[in-house]
Amino acid sequence: MSSRFKQQALDYHALPKPGKIATKITKPCKTQLDLSLAYTPGVAEPCRVIHRDAEAAYEYTAKGNLVAVITDGTAVLGLGNIGALAGKPVMEGKGVLFKTFADIDVFDIEMNADSSEDFIKTVCNIAPTFGGINLEDIAAPACFDIEEALIEKLDIPVFHDDQHGTAIIIAASLLNALEIQNKKLEDVRVVCLGAGAAGIASMKLLQGLGADPAKLFMIDRNGIIHDERTDLNKYKRAFAVNTEKRTLADAMADADVFIGVSGPDLLSSEMLATMAPNPVVFALSNPDPEILPELAHMTRDDLIMGTGRSDYPNQVNNVLGFPYIFRGALDVRASCINQQMQIAAVHALAQLAREPVPQEVLDAYGLDSMVFGRDYIIPKPLDPRLINTIPRAVSKAAIATGVARKIPTEKRYAKEA
Repeated sequence: MSSRFKQQALDYHALPKPGKIATKITKPCKTQLDLSLAYTPGVAEPCRVIHRDAEAAYEYTAKGNLVAVITDGTAVLGLGNIGALAGKPVMEGKGVLFKTFADIDVFDIEMNADSSEDFIKTVCNIAPTFGGINLEDIAAPACFDIEEALIEKLDIPVFHDDQHGTAIIIAASLLNALEIQNKKLEDVRVVCLGAGAAGIASMKLLQGLGADPAKLFMIDRNGIIHDERTDLNKYKRAFAVNTEKRTLADAMADADVFIGVSGPDLLSSEMLATMAPNPVVFALSNPDPEILPELAHMTRDDLIMGTGRSDYPNQVNNVLGFPYIFRGALDVRASCINQQMQIAAVHALAQLAREPVPQEVLDAYGLDSMVFGRDYIIPKPLDPRLINTIPRAVSKAAIATGVARKIPTEKRYAKEA
């Protein structure tokens, strides 16, 4: 990153006024009547109604379109444990994405918490304000305990994007890549390098989509997660396999899929060369992937490659998921975001990439053509079709699984998917 770009980034966040988000007043406040309706005495009427029926808060307040983006700053992007306040620019950025792509309002909350229990208690205490909770940049394994507890305690969607958002985009990309490579998910052997939030959630979702648990090899700092290890927490132990393989190099031999959610330059060209014919490689460490695409393509001419970067084809980007998933959940006042809703988002994303790309998307990326294939396996973030496609699929899944409390009459939900 050049010094000029660093200064541009600082100026962007500081000028013309600090920060990236602000509140917006949605009702007129220009006359005495406006004031009396907005506050006293008029405000008493919706208060009385909500006191009698808590669901009325969705009709008379901003709750239904308001999401909390909450972090403790223990795993911020590629920066690590930099603390809650230092993570605030990222949380504000998340708010920008929610609003830009799905017209969802956000309060970002940076929390100093001494323990997972303190974090959970604080979120529960402030939850009535919000229609949904987006957990962000919380280190594993605490993130699993926190999310599980909040899902159990709250009746609004709780979604840890570093887990499930990443998993959904990986899964959609992988389904399409395997289709191109003439392989089926239930048959392939998958190597996942990284056993944190993204890795564990991705492997869990792939199992939900039909992957064979015996063919999923997860690797942490101590090697393959196998059933003879005694150092595994309960989340890793769920993915322990019976194998004599021990290292990444062992696992890569004859593997069909590599998913990297770990760190830079950990996959060598020698390891890549041992994979099965027509492999899929998602090297998602940012900004430096587990293996550079240039090196990967020099090593294998039969692979499909994806990264987390926007300057290479097939960017696995969470912005394709979380705004639209929350939009779909909020639209039907879902009490949670269950796996069926996540799977619906996977299939909707995968299918969208197979459809003809509108001219406005080509114009946005300065391209003459974009066709489903090796260099286009997942929709682009600026595709305007996402806002109709993904929320609709998520809402329909929420309705089908009985977690929706409102059945929308909007046209986009009227037809079968």
